[in-house]
Amino acid sequence: MHSNNPNNMRIYFIGFMGSGKSYWGRQLSEKLNVPFFDLDEKIEEDAGQSISEMFKMHGEEYFRVREKDVLHLLSEKHKTFVMACGGGTPCFYNNIDYLKKNGIVIWLSTSTETLFNRLIKEKENRPLISDYSDNELKSYIIKKYSSRKIYYRQANVVINEEQLSLDAIMNVLFHP
Repeated sequence: MHSNNPNNMRIYFIGFMGSGKSYWGRQLSEKLNVPFFDLDEKIEEDAGQSISEMFKMHGEEYFRVREKDVLHLLSEKHKTFVMACGGGTPCFYNNIDYLKKNGIVIWLSTSTETLFNRLIKEKENRPLISDYSDNELKSYIIKKYSSRKIYYRQANVVINEEQLSLDAIMNVLFHP
């Protein structure tokens, strides 16, 4: 499952919004000197509109289809990269199976308390939660997270927030 060759390795970070997928994905891609893709950014580029506009104009279903298409496109075009997937990516269209078949999936497991403390500060930059009151945000996180855990748990590797560091990620990838 684990390849020791970073030049032929697709690494997918999954986890809830605010778990650090983009941050750690960028760190790892720099360390390995491989391309980094933020799936949400690539979907926006591809669609020519923001995710919140897609949700508003076309609904979640439209977005999820685009998400799957862009995920497949990037994965088929590149042999090596680090990708930060969207929080819901693994939960639709058998994406979790696709991810596992095409690379190494790392779940950044983060407590709902930590997620709440992070997301409350970033609300205005996150269109899906920007309108929530603090209480609504807390119950949104708890509800969504519990429904997504079944997919997140299928990752090849789980790194808990307490253990999360670049060294920890490198260790699970290269010294399993």
